Amino acid sequence: MSWLLLFLAGLFEIVWATGLKYAEGFTRLWPSLATLAALALSLSLLGLALRQLPLSTAYSVWSGIGALGTVVVGALVFGEHLSALRLGCIALILLGIIGLKLTS
Repeated sequence: MSWLLLFLAGLFEIVWATGLKYAEGFTRLWPSLATLAALALSLSLLGLALRQLPLSTAYSVWSGIGALGTVVVGALVFGEHLSALRLGCIALILLGIIGLKLTS
């Protein structure tokens, strides 16, 4: 159950990180409110996951999910370029997340 909560926390991290782009420095009301709500949900779910998971593992996986997800959103939604080197670095993050999950 903790891993599911952590995964959901990571998804909400992607939402709030993407929301920062749309909030334009918190000058737009609705995107700002959605961003803050996603941030609150993400941190709450992370906190719940931390009841049973080690801090180092949970935080690393949470931030890794957020990093991977924002790269995907950046490429698909904002047209950011994905070079071979960037894809290689993303693969390393993914391998790290998998490794942390397998060793916990």
